[in-house]
Amino acid sequence: MNRIFLAIGAVLLFVSPHLFAESGALSAVTVTTNAGGDQEYSVTLQVLAFMTALSFLPAMLILMTSFTRIVVVMSILRQATGLQQTPSNQVINGIALFLTFFIMAPVFERVNETALQPYLNEEMTITQALEKGKKPMMEFMLAQTRLKDLETFLEIANIQVDTPAEVPITVLIPAFVTSELKTAFQIGFMIFIPFLIIDLVVASILMAMGMMMLSPMIVSLPFKLMLFVLVDGWNLIMGSLANSFGL
Repeated sequence: MNRIFLAIGAVLLFVSPHLFAESGALSAVTVTTNAGGDQEYSVTLQVLAFMTALSFLPAMLILMTSFTRIVVVMSILRQATGLQQTPSNQVINGIALFLTFFIMAPVFERVNETALQPYLNEEMTITQALEKGKKPMMEFMLAQTRLKDLETFLEIANIQVDTPAEVPITVLIPAFVTSELKTAFQIGFMIFIPFLIIDLVVASILMAMGMMMLSPMIVSLPFKLMLFVLVDGWNLIMGSLANSFGL
């Protein structure tokens, strides 16, 4: 519902500026061009753009950072252990969120230094700040994106580039998400194998003892939890996820 209201507000503000003329607010809704040829937007338009962008922040957080890989691996881990509701979705999302902040901290610091602070100090326009701010994010995504995935989406978009740095962000984001999903499933596969072996061993023992009516999942669950705790599984998972991004 909030997205609908924001979209309506944007349409009214950009398409019908005469609505503000009688109240004298038209002067606050302006777009000017400076001496360098860059467009400068009034504070009203900047605030409206920022409020509209808030609705896209969840998608940006999920698809342009390390969040996707982390939350997928955590979900596979929960499935592998046989615990359907533990940890809960809120805990998994919380772990993925704060681990994302930890992994992305150097990138966010560069965005703050090169784009946000100069813009707040009125040293550059919002357009220049956006151009400066997206470079660290694109460098991070390029470092995690497989060349095959990048070539696939470049071919679909019918775009030719000489270097990876010239790839448009509209092509880079889907290629990055595809690579992240593949990496997350590879990590999840390696996590699943030890727990699957325990399930097979327990199922074989129960069948040899003639206990075919007893679910192997119930018997193997304590052993899987014990194995995970003994090898300090949470430490290994968190450390492996952080190291997979080159930290």
